[in-house]
Amino acid sequence: MLKKIRFLKEKFLEIEKEMLKPENIANSKKYTELCKEYNELEPISLKYDEYSKVQSTIDADTELLAVETDNEMRSMLNDEIESCKTRMSELDEEIKLLLLPKDDNDDRNVIIEIRSGAGGEEASLFGGVLMRMYTMYADGKRWKTEVLSINDTELGGVKEATIRISGKGAYSKFKYESGVHRVQRVPETESSGRIHTSTATVAVLPEHEEVDVEINEKDLNIDVYRSGGAGGQHVNTTDSAVRITHLPTGIVVACQDERSQIKNREKAMSILKSKLYDYYQMQIDEEYANNRRSQVGTGDRSERIRTYNYPQGRISDHRINYTAYNLDAFVNGDLDDLIASLSVAEKKEKLERITL
Repeated sequence: MLKKIRFLKEKFLEIEKEMLKPENIANSKKYTELCKEYNELEPISLKYDEYSKVQSTIDADTELLAVETDNEMRSMLNDEIESCKTRMSELDEEIKLLLLPKDDNDDRNVIIEIRSGAGGEEASLFGGVLMRMYTMYADGKRWKTEVLSINDTELGGVKEATIRISGKGAYSKFKYESGVHRVQRVPETESSGRIHTSTATVAVLPEHEEVDVEINEKDLNIDVYRSGGAGGQHVNTTDSAVRITHLPTGIVVACQDERSQIKNREKAMSILKSKLYDYYQMQIDEEYANNRRSQVGTGDRSERIRTYNYPQGRISDHRINYTAYNLDAFVNGDLDDLIASLSVAEKKEKLERITL
């Protein structure tokens, strides 16, 4: 691990130097790429600096301890060494977490689907609470929220809604919201004061950018052949028609309406790019649908990730045994503490899988 972070520290320092070069500052694309790498490596660099400083303190205290004869000073040195060793163990864990692979989707915008589950109108009202909660959280981050579709009720509830939240890192924060949310409260229409339990399901998906179609020549089988049909003697007697087969997908396109083989090839490549765009877009849409299905579940009260208990003012996230009594603030968008706890838990779980 130390070898890895030393390498990353050296890379960080190299990037720092590159960022100061006039030619890189003048090149906005290059400078943006350098800034991105710098920001990604800076936390690791700072941890490495702290790790080195603590290790140096241990080494220096150990040398002093070997020659020190005063008992009081020896006691102080021993205490400092033990304190530093404890910090070293903590830094080990913190560095391991920083070295975990990053989710490629973390920086993407996010699509959130909210659907009322069990509980009738009360479930729809709770769906509205969740939608407002996510919107307020996004506002606090200065992210843009767009309502893509909504099916609301006369009482202000939400049966179904789809919202897009645009902002760097949006998916990294909202991805923990997928699942069934359960609310326990007394509905305004309940005269006996009896607590009702209702649910709403949430699906959180990263928004993919348009597919960038790149075609490798090695993946193409290009045939030329003699055109048929109208066009006169020239069309019928030269190999001007072009057929292109994209081997990985099996997509075949052909063009023969130009007299020039070069022009037919250009047209065929243009058609192929369009077909490949549709093909890859369909794959993304299918992945989106599969992810959504896996996240939504049935909406049954037992399939819960979190409970919102209004009488007690309590939030309970059942995945990490997290409990807090700040319900009012939470439903008004104060989600950072829970999201941070979920993020740490996810990283620790990944670390355990790697260790095993």
